[in-house]
Amino acid sequence: MIRKAFLPGAGLGTRLRPLTDLLPKPLVPLFHRPLIAWAMDSCHAAGITDFAINTHHLPEKWETDASGEFRVKGEGMPGGNGLPSKTGSWQGHPLHLFHEPELLETGGGVKNIEAWTAGESVLVHNGDIFSSLALDRLIAAHEASGNPVTLAVRSHGDPKHVAIAVQGDRVVDIRHRLGRSESSHIFAGIYCFTPELLGMIPAGEMISVIPAFLELARQNRLGAAVLDEGHWADLGDPAAYLDAHRDLALAPAVHPDAIIDPAATIARSVIGPRAEIAAGAVVRDSVIWPGAKVGAGEVVDSRIVTG
Repeated sequence: MIRKAFLPGAGLGTRLRPLTDLLPKPLVPLFHRPLIAWAMDSCHAAGITDFAINTHHLPEKWETDASGEFRVKGEGMPGGNGLPSKTGSWQGHPLHLFHEPELLETGGGVKNIEAWTAGESVLVHNGDIFSSLALDRLIAAHEASGNPVTLAVRSHGDPKHVAIAVQGDRVVDIRHRLGRSESSHIFAGIYCFTPELLGMIPAGEMISVIPAFLELARQNRLGAAVLDEGHWADLGDPAAYLDAHRDLALAPAVHPDAIIDPAATIARSVIGPRAEIAAGAVVRDSVIWPGAKVGAGEVVDSRIVTG
């Protein structure tokens, strides 16, 4: 049974600026909690008890996470050579941060955690997406297949970059690179791999994982698990971020620690802990971050207030 999960968190989050000028994208709050905490919840529900995250942009924010989700020690290993740069815990489970002074990309980031994997299979869940997919089904499909990699895919949504076999258990092409079939599914940014994948990625290089996936597809050994049930969202830009708060109901929209004047008006909005909404303020279809302030008489409409 897979017990380790790697959550890539080193990206710059350029499409989500200006929010990611303040926080790494995985730490951006979704219903009062860091986005990545929801991903870790899903992983833990599927049996994961050991976590690794790679960092690059604003790495110090992982040590000062105001939500209290993470307990990361300020001092840690020196990093490099596949060793964690810092260690800590999440809900009592080990958490290892692998800092990348220079981005290693999706393939290089996976290769960099090779020593931590200790020869075990690993679940990878992008740290900047929200999902409530049945990850236990993905893990079961992977372990039953014998394939080095199994991708979680969905038949609805965009962009569709993955083509799967008629049986639905293998990926036969990605972005039509192999010329085999037109794309029919989206890749959910979640997959399982065995140590064989690591042997296909050169060490210390900035490289995508896609060439390795394509080689496995060419060999008919790139598995697929179609997970159409549940929510899946890529909160890639501010509009998608606002939509997620409108479409999902993950927690009470107004945090009990928010300070809202009785003369303020709140409509269809998410108000974070310690946020202050003054008298006469109107907040509609918006997200107010923890600790942010909306002044007296101010009108906030379809906006994100970060404070």
